Amino acid sequence: MPARRQKKKSRPAKQRSRTSSRRWSKQVTQHSNALDLSRGVFAQKSPDKIAASLKRSAERSKRRKADPYRSALSMLTFYINRAGKNLPASRKRILNAAKGKLREKFHRA
Repeated sequence: MPARRQKKKSRPAKQRSRTSSRRWSKQVTQHSNALDLSRGVFAQKSPDKIAASLKRSAERSKRRKADPYRSALSMLTFYINRAGKNLPASRKRILNAAKGKLREKFHRA
């Protein structure tokens, strides 16, 4: 008669998700194929500096798959979306203004 397997006890979903994938968005921004970002790019206070840094990173990156504008804008949007409710309104305004500056720098409408 085969030995009976005991069921593995799992942690509640809330604990499991908090411990195993707590900082996955940080890993995405560091190891993404979209861009090689400079450190602290999203922490800058000026939308113009954020846009300039993203543009520079997108144009220099050898790992991106899309055109530089799309890569830069998608990384900025990704950061805004992942921050979610934890992003203060003042930071969100700065980052959304950086989207506009990014469009200007790439000569998009």
